[in-house]
Amino acid sequence: MKFIDEAKIKVSAGNGGHGCLSFRREKFIPFGGPNGGDGGKGGDVYLIADPNLNTLVDFRFQPLYHAERGEDGSGNLCTGKQGNDLTVKVPVGTMVYDVETEELLGDLVIPGQILCVAKGGRYGLGNTHFKSSTNRSPRRITKGTAGEQRELLLELKILADVGLLGLPNAGKSTLIRAVSHARPKVADYPFTTLKPNLGVVRVEMDRSFVIADVPGLIEGAAEGAGLGIQFLKHLSRTNLLLHLIDVAPYDDTDPVTAAKAIVKELGKFDKKMLKKERWLVLNKIDLLPKEEREKRCSDIVKRLRWKGKVFTVSAINKQNTQDLCYKIMEFLEKNKKPQ
Repeated sequence: MKFIDEAKIKVSAGNGGHGCLSFRREKFIPFGGPNGGDGGKGGDVYLIADPNLNTLVDFRFQPLYHAERGEDGSGNLCTGKQGNDLTVKVPVGTMVYDVETEELLGDLVIPGQILCVAKGGRYGLGNTHFKSSTNRSPRRITKGTAGEQRELLLELKILADVGLLGLPNAGKSTLIRAVSHARPKVADYPFTTLKPNLGVVRVEMDRSFVIADVPGLIEGAAEGAGLGIQFLKHLSRTNLLLHLIDVAPYDDTDPVTAAKAIVKELGKFDKKMLKKERWLVLNKIDLLPKEEREKRCSDIVKRLRWKGKVFTVSAINKQNTQDLCYKIMEFLEKNKKPQ
């Protein structure tokens, strides 16, 4: 299924039903009083977070949503039927904006969470409400009001505990395959990953976390180059970022220069991302001779002036990946913040 993380929809709540102008007319009661009933309230429009959905692609084909109109009132004090509410399912992690005001209406991060995005119109009053001691035969009613209409921007930010950050071909997809049952495409050329991938890492039976792999960043991403900048927002909800570095790039580029470029693009996108906990993961150590590994890795750390945690792994051989997962699990259990 195609991954879509933004969509615009239009929602219209139901109009309220009109009040009824009616008088009681029965045999032997030629001049009965007013008995016009009220109209029914218009239906509301709700969004509900559904954990079974993971993309907004359906909204590209169905952008209009209308709730039911309230029925008009009738004689004998009969109230019109209330319009049925409309509930629209969206993926968990969907942020809802009003396009006109740019206001954030809600952030649906809990399965089953409900948000009202358009209120139905108020019902109209029948003429029975306007009788008085001086007006025994009122011919006045009120009409139902129109329901709210809104154009909404839906923006999906996937929920993950850990996000993978790095250049194309740094080994992010290989790592997520090594530690989880997710099976993103892996190949020996850049930009193999074209959409975010999620994997559940199960450390023990009752201990697990979710890891997210997004397309790799390149220099100039903040100005629109490459694909990664389109999906960086999906890492904004994570509690931990793993910065993967290829210690033996096939094109002999400098890993330190590349790593600094990634951090620079991250700051351009959102400075808050730089304040997140980040660990350095030096990948593909299997491509280096054993006698060179420690020197190469320590040189990269020194040149980066890295003060945080550092891990050396070979994702393709699953070397040191289990230890990394246990350390991540321990960190999340101590520091995990509620979404």
